[in-house]
Amino acid sequence: MSDILVARLRSALGDNAVVEDADVLESHRNDHATFCAAGVPRVLVRPSTTAEVSAVMKVASEFGVPVVAQGARTGLSGAANAIDGCILLSTARMNRILEISAEDQVAVVQPGVVNAELSRAVLEQGLFYPPDPSSWEMSTLGGNIATNAGGLCCVKYGVTADFVRGLEVVLASGEIVRTGRRAAKGVAGYDLTRLIVGSEGTLGVVTEATLTLQPAPEAALTAAATFLSIEDGVAAAAAVMASGLRPSLLEFLDGPTARAIQNYRDMGLPADVGSLLIAQSDRGPRAAEDVAQIAAICTAHGAVEVAEASDAEESRMLLEARRLVNPALEPLGVTLVDDVSVPRSKLVALLRGIAEIATKYDVLICCPGHVGDGNMHPTVIFERDNPAAQERALEAFGAVMELGLALGGTITGEHGVGLLKARWLEDELGPVSLDLHRRIKQAFDPAGLLNPGKVLR
Repeated sequence: MSDILVARLRSALGDNAVVEDADVLESHRNDHATFCAAGVPRVLVRPSTTAEVSAVMKVASEFGVPVVAQGARTGLSGAANAIDGCILLSTARMNRILEISAEDQVAVVQPGVVNAELSRAVLEQGLFYPPDPSSWEMSTLGGNIATNAGGLCCVKYGVTADFVRGLEVVLASGEIVRTGRRAAKGVAGYDLTRLIVGSEGTLGVVTEATLTLQPAPEAALTAAATFLSIEDGVAAAAAVMASGLRPSLLEFLDGPTARAIQNYRDMGLPADVGSLLIAQSDRGPRAAEDVAQIAAICTAHGAVEVAEASDAEESRMLLEARRLVNPALEPLGVTLVDDVSVPRSKLVALLRGIAEIATKYDVLICCPGHVGDGNMHPTVIFERDNPAAQERALEAFGAVMELGLALGGTITGEHGVGLLKARWLEDELGPVSLDLHRRIKQAFDPAGLLNPGKVLR
């Protein structure tokens, strides 16, 4: 049957779009969540059109073979990991920007378009696509939609779901459905678009998206402040958000993260830094006034040093510390990135609890995050090739998620559930909600072919 399956796929897509090479399949087995299981796929397909995706799903449905859709595989939850015997469906060749409309302020794109490519293309027309995950130079819009990705700008502009007006989706049966609409308003029927966004490829394969654009923001300026404690940094962030200002970016680094960055590259951070707050305003001529107010708020809340940028180059330099987080942590060991989000009023409790968890399990936990919306990224770091350390790290990871839930938060703010966090989903949803999720999955995918085992166990 396996050979017949591949033959049918070749007939539908052509030989160049169907890959059985073992080395290629191996390189496509998993995303960036290295701790999640990854199976051995039967075949990789690279469709170029919606019709070809539909053909793949019809063949898969006929043979009862699971399908795992993949974009750039930059995810951090294992949602794109292969399942034994599955068809991997890559959207990499569906990479066209189909339309940019300044009049309607929308872009129509295929799922394989890289986030940064769209951002640059619309900027040329004076427009702005705000969602900007850290992986924006690599991650695709299809993957961003699958996980409802966020980014640094979320504090002002919102997440991916806030910018998706409509979708074209291929269902497990091969049927094609359009959700939402191009118009700015519309409330007819259930909001299937919002249901698909964040579903991690378990309900359908997105083949086209109509995205909302905004006028390009004005020039931005940045401020950075260092504090001796976590409490002072969080209090300053809360005061900024309560002040009526709308920063376009408000990022937090705890002491261990700031020290790792300083060790990686001299940023002039003091050895006893307890936390670092980075804020930005993108209001053009008013940005300098906003930055000055943010600096004053930080000083009033105990900042030991505050730097205010006067131009774009100084702003870039102040932001560099945030962009250095990942390379600065990599030399310290294996990293396991968490993604909890809590109410801002619970941030101090979260950060103090994380420090206690690190001590209990004898691991290093660094905690950068989007403090403006309470979405933190506790990163458990441990020694390579040390099974005992890995076991402690995994226990610490789970303890952080349990802490986030206990504080009224969520197990994931933007990375998704995937495989990595599926075991904790019921703790957050409760049995009634989880059962409703399963019935929705059944309605979209009765045979359970789309990304089985992800999100819902």
